[in-house]
Amino acid sequence: MSDPAFDLAGYDPRDPDPWLALYLDQGMPLAPEAKLALLKGNRTWSRRWLFPIVRPAVFAFFILVKIARGFSPHHPNLNGALHRLIHWGLRTFATPEANTLILRHFHIGTELLAFIKANAGPVEVETVPLRPRRLKELEDNVFLQHDLNIFNFIIQLNAALRAQHRDLEPVEAPDFSAISDEPIELAPLPRGRLNFVDVQTAIEIYTPLYALLLPRSDFVRAAQSLQLDETVAIYIGKILGTDYHMAFIKNGHPLVPLSTLQAGYRLMMHGLDCEALHGWLTLLKRRQAAGLPLDPRNPLAER
Repeated sequence: MSDPAFDLAGYDPRDPDPWLALYLDQGMPLAPEAKLALLKGNRTWSRRWLFPIVRPAVFAFFILVKIARGFSPHHPNLNGALHRLIHWGLRTFATPEANTLILRHFHIGTELLAFIKANAGPVEVETVPLRPRRLKELEDNVFLQHDLNIFNFIIQLNAALRAQHRDLEPVEAPDFSAISDEPIELAPLPRGRLNFVDVQTAIEIYTPLYALLLPRSDFVRAAQSLQLDETVAIYIGKILGTDYHMAFIKNGHPLVPLSTLQAGYRLMMHGLDCEALHGWLTLLKRRQAAGLPLDPRNPLAER
């Protein structure tokens, strides 16, 4: 997938574009459409100017919310209002690239968990598949359910494995059927004059609202879920018998929880981690289908 904004014809060795370098870099196995959306967001005036302006105000508001939640950890509980507010804000102000990344994330999360389940042997794990294709569908408790899915998955998977006195182990021919190898189809996204906010700025703004409108336990669980990327990657490593993909994971292990004040940044890293894991599994799926060695680093490995 190419874009005029990253045309190599405009490359000047005396003034190289940092974003062109990352666009051409192949070190991380990201889906082309996801990488393009992320890089285009990084180049917007919203990310360059609005983000550093609003971040101090958002941080101060976040502190006030945390203090208020210390006195009232259970109220207010306005989950429905929160999801409607997120939908309205994304529909009205977010760029198509930002909305693409947000909608993609739920599909990818669903597929990563499904891949682990498909290769875990006989286990009973029940989660809610999340595949929103329109922004309106986000109102259906999608953000909160996303957090519930990952914790319920970890609890139920490990309870089943412990009951059977076993652990995840390498699979000779992994089942990649849960991993999509075609672009995720989304409904047309808003492109109005007000749709200028990049994904990182949008996330930074809505994170304290998440803390304000949900009970403290829901927000803390959501913040802790951002560090579960390493846990999920370890499960995938046990199934694949390799830890190469662990190099993509930068969010930190949840046994040492980070401050919820860092949730906005870590949410961005969470999205990147998941995109990289999904991209890696997509690559392996295509190699398996082509009859190539599963590990592209070792062409002499057995198929």
